[in-house]
Amino acid sequence: MTKSNKSLIIDHEGPFKGKKLKCIFTEEQIQKRVKELALEISQDLKNAKQPPILIGVLNGSLFFMADLMRAMNIESEMDFIKISSYHHTSSTGTVRLVKDISAQITDRDVLIVEDIVDTGLSINFLRNRMQSNSPHSLSVVTFLYKKEISQLKKEPEYIGFVIPNYYVVGYGLDLDQKYRTLRGIYAIVDEKE
Repeated sequence: MTKSNKSLIIDHEGPFKGKKLKCIFTEEQIQKRVKELALEISQDLKNAKQPPILIGVLNGSLFFMADLMRAMNIESEMDFIKISSYHHTSSTGTVRLVKDISAQITDRDVLIVEDIVDTGLSINFLRNRMQSNSPHSLSVVTFLYKKEISQLKKEPEYIGFVIPNYYVVGYGLDLDQKYRTLRGIYAIVDEKE
């Protein structure tokens, strides 16, 4: 990745080589929104009998979930699940479980934490899988939501930002495992944009 007039240019091989990365959310905007979501979740679950369990969808949700949990003002537990539905930058149309959770979620308040929801294929799969374990409640928290292309049966209960159908990187989101550590969210755009 190279910098050109304060913008970032993708310089590694692949379909996006030479494309510009345009910042659509700064680190400050992200942290402000994460705190708002954390307070909303804390308020909604403040009377839960047991601490809610946040289940992060690896790998992309890691930074978001860590920030979200630290900003909540109630106790919570964490676990992770890993699924695969993408090959490089394209959805395969099927979801494959790579790593399952270890927590017992029956009669617990469960929050599935995603970095981004686009078509919704993964979330539909995860909701069905978690629901089969009879949680007390089941909610989805997504940092980014591509509402215009979503095919969700039920929208996420907590949404950080609704975005257009951009390919985005940063704050945990990647392009072939690169750019996850960018502190903002960047959209891949044509040079003329």
